[in-house]
Amino acid sequence: MPSRVLETHEDAAKLARFFAGGLAEFPVTVAWTKGKKRTNPQNALAHRWYKEISDQRGDTDPEEVKAECKLRFGVPILRRENDAWCAEYDDLLKPLDYATKLRLVQFVDLPVTRHMTTKQQKEFMDIIAREYRGMGFRLTDPEALKYGAQA
Repeated sequence: MPSRVLETHEDAAKLARFFAGGLAEFPVTVAWTKGKKRTNPQNALAHRWYKEISDQRGDTDPEEVKAECKLRFGVPILRRENDAWCAEYDDLLKPLDYATKLRLVQFVDLPVTRHMTTKQQKEFMDIIAREYRGMGFRLTDPEALKYGAQA
C-alpha cells in the first residue's frame, strides 16, 4: 500500500495536487497516523537485540524472543494508542491465554511494530533495553552504532 510522510504544508499541498491532477486512480481510501512510521535502523536494532537476547538466554531462538517482546511490550503500546488496532486485538486475541497468544504472534508474525510510529518504536526499544539490561543482558548500544562501533 502506498504511503507518504507529510512533514510540511507544502508536502500536503503536493499530495493534494497529486490527487487533483488525476494521477491517482479512483476510488482510493485515505487514512493517516500522527507521527512517522518506524525507521529501518530502529527495526534492524530490534532484530539485533532479539538475537543477542536469544544467544545470552541459550534456551530460545530470536523469533521466540521477538514474539515475547511484541506481546509483552508492543501490544500494550498499540492498544493504548491505536483504537482500531486495539479493537481488533481485543476481539481476536485478548480472550486467549498467554501461551496461545505467544504461539499465534510468532506463527502469523502478528504486525505489531510494523504499525508503530518512530515514537512508539522508541518507547518499545526503551522498554526492551530497560527490562533486559536490568536482568544483566548485554545489548548493542544504539549510540555506539552511530560511530561504527559494534557494541
